Amino acid sequence: MSTMVLNDLLTYLEPVICLIAILSIWRSGQVRRHVYVCGFLAMRIISLAIALPLLRFGGKSMEIHLAYKIYFYVYWISFGIETILCLAIIYSIFKLAMVPLKGLQSLGMLIFRWVGCISFALAIGAAFSPHISEIKFLTAAVSQLQRSESILTLCLLIFVCFAIRPMGLSFRSRIFGISLGLGIMATTNLVQAAWISYHPRLYSNYSIISGVSVCLAILVWTAYFALPEAKRRIIVLPTTSPFLRWNQISQVLGDAPGFVAIGGIPPELFAPAELEIMRRASLKMADQPVTDLSQSQTA
Repeated sequence: MSTMVLNDLLTYLEPVICLIAILSIWRSGQVRRHVYVCGFLAMRIISLAIALPLLRFGGKSMEIHLAYKIYFYVYWISFGIETILCLAIIYSIFKLAMVPLKGLQSLGMLIFRWVGCISFALAIGAAFSPHISEIKFLTAAVSQLQRSESILTLCLLIFVCFAIRPMGLSFRSRIFGISLGLGIMATTNLVQAAWISYHPRLYSNYSIISGVSVCLAILVWTAYFALPEAKRRIIVLPTTSPFLRWNQISQVLGDAPGFVAIGGIPPELFAPAELEIMRRASLKMADQPVTDLSQSQTA
């Protein structure tokens, strides 16, 4: 079987697998919980539904240059949207994984938002150059954003693997399954970005590997949503656990501090009732040493 035939087979097979994955998520009742995963799969189906007819009928029922131009913008715009959806998936997966530790969850989500904004700004900034065309700007910005997303995805996968036990999860958890699928696609994208730069002639061969990895990742998601999910265990952490300590620290970060009056307060700031209470308390404290002294002398 030739490379072109395999490539076409994977291209036509991918939307079918995406549709099966969406049905699997819907049957599991997890659509609202994993709405970004469904959005990513739907975006893949829509982009392929537009791109495939352009590739097949371009030059026949449509002028070939116009067909290529439409295909180019559909591909790169959908690629950018898919990258943003992957970032949203990473964000939601981290949020779900850290549910038991609210402090670390809030701190991690704050850091992730900052990292996402910085990655987006760097992607836009790296794409700018003097006299750059619209096409080159689009491809450079989306490619840079995609590389940043792939690195964040692999970091998330490593974190989930190390924290899966302390978080009460297991390798049968859908959180791990989604992270694993994202990790497969992220690894493929990073290798593809480096491979094509040095071996442009092997792009058609590598496109087969890329297609297989995408289909494999979506099949992993389908399997995890089709099978019953293992229940989350009750988390029991030792008092010396770094997760527990950092969670306690994170919970108080950003809280308003308490204030203590140390002097120089005019009496006019207090209400009459408060002044009366303080006067009686002062008298009671002044009489207490005399009473204690008389009791000790009697003894």
